[in-house]
Amino acid sequence: MKVRRAGDPQRKYEEQTSCVQNLVKLLLLLPWHLLHLAVTIWYFGLDIAHMLQGYLISSGLLRNYKVQNLSSLRYLAIVVDSEEAHHTSWVVELLNWLLAIGVKHVCLYDMEGVLKESKEIILKKLDDARPWEEVADERSLYMERKHMVLEFLSFSDGKEGVAKAASFLCSKYLKGGSGGEDQEPVFTEPEMTSALRAVGCGGPEPDLLLVYGPGRCHLGFPAWRLRYTEIVHMGSLKSMNYGAMIKSICKFTMVHQNYGS
Repeated sequence: MKVRRAGDPQRKYEEQTSCVQNLVKLLLLLPWHLLHLAVTIWYFGLDIAHMLQGYLISSGLLRNYKVQNLSSLRYLAIVVDSEEAHHTSWVVELLNWLLAIGVKHVCLYDMEGVLKESKEIILKKLDDARPWEEVADERSLYMERKHMVLEFLSFSDGKEGVAKAASFLCSKYLKGGSGGEDQEPVFTEPEMTSALRAVGCGGPEPDLLLVYGPGRCHLGFPAWRLRYTEIVHMGSLKSMNYGAMIKSICKFTMVHQNYGS
């Protein structure tokens, strides 16, 4: 058996190689950590700036942000993270802010249906609100001006809506007897939209969607109702700010919108 001594050149070479490899790894990781730190500081600075701007808007010092015309915001949707949706008082406060500026048609959504379970509590705490079920159709929804109309949705509504619409289309296709035996049915987007409305899962498309939660996504809000919807991430519901909400709505109402045919 060959034993290497402390002064063995081969052992020294291996130690030097290991040190060089560790140094290379450190040099490669250093730029990544520096970049990550820079991005973190940048977004932290942006959050602080947005928070300060929100407080300035709330205090009335920034008068440029003042909601004057809500004609383009006919229907507003609010997506809330399910964990934060348990704080009903925060949701009610947010709805009172919307009532104060004149928003009348709101859809509340969370994935697990927490807001749907708190529906009666929310309606009781609001002085001037009606549930969506009391509105006959979309036309009467937009004509409603005396009360705030609230719609409550969850992920199951979207999933069940697609299943019901697919079943409706298949039954209609089979009853119609169109196409050959070997021909697969092909359904267009207008047909799917009509089917969703037929099964009662259509609903109006929100003009603006405000997302309150850690994720920058709509958290499963029915996709067929987001074709022309502007989506804005508002951060955590716990740190919601009146000025930030006003800013988002003002920016939406001041933008000229072009819709394709």
